[in-house]
Amino acid sequence: MKKLLIIAIMFIFGAVSLYAQGELNEQQKVFFRNERSFAILLNTDGIGVSYRGAKRIDFLNKRLLEIEAGTLKHPKEYKQSNPYTQGGSFVFGKLNSTFYLRGSIGHQHEIFKKADLGGIAIRYFYSAGPVLALYKPNYYQIPYPVDTIQGIIILKFENEKFNSLNWDRIYSRASFTKGLNEAKVLPGLFLKGGFNFEYSKEYKLIHAIEVGAQINAFPKKIPIMASSDNKTIFFSLFVSYRFGMIMDPLDPESNKLLNIFRRKKNN
Repeated sequence: MKKLLIIAIMFIFGAVSLYAQGELNEQQKVFFRNERSFAILLNTDGIGVSYRGAKRIDFLNKRLLEIEAGTLKHPKEYKQSNPYTQGGSFVFGKLNSTFYLRGSIGHQHEIFKKADLGGIAIRYFYSAGPVLALYKPNYYQIPYPVDTIQGIIILKFENEKFNSLNWDRIYSRASFTKGLNEAKVLPGLFLKGGFNFEYSKEYKLIHAIEVGAQINAFPKKIPIMASSDNKTIFFSLFVSYRFGMIMDPLDPESNKLLNIFRRKKNN
């Protein structure tokens, strides 16, 4: 996943120098507008989604309020199948599945404005805030022989956590809902920063690619894997696709979020 992110980041930085042609109607420019947007995140330690509200402070700066949710993974997570049982795939040695919920306040500054509606606006941003890690134990299906009928062994599957006694008998991962009642919450702090490349060809809509880095820090190690190298600090690179709308106070009807998915009609 890290190689894919590095390739994506190199591609984005190479593309920002290419500009398409298009006219920007000066009468449609309203600088003091707010934004509402969503994003799909791909991190080197998981995936996530985001909702962001951006309030314009002045011509070049915006205040950001953001809510994010996603997964946290250990670098040693690899899916595999147990060669002894020939069952389904699972992450060997994984004790807990971990998710995060974050809320943040931040700042965005525009470095280069669009020359036209076919151009690219470049901004940098940073944000910080609290993060909650939610982790639940993983259960695995372990077969046990209970009877023999005409030479055929009858097996019964039990749901058990990973341990040193059953690792070689794991058949597959149990249902995700198993262990939800044992979930634990760990509060922490996070910080992230990066660059936003906004390329929408419509002044009302937002289409952007963001790249950057982030840190999630917790007061103690999250026991994701059955090993001694679980972490308290998660550093990762990210790339995301962001889409949304500019909120126009002069045209409330056009501010409906469903308009994000409607194409502009050509006259």
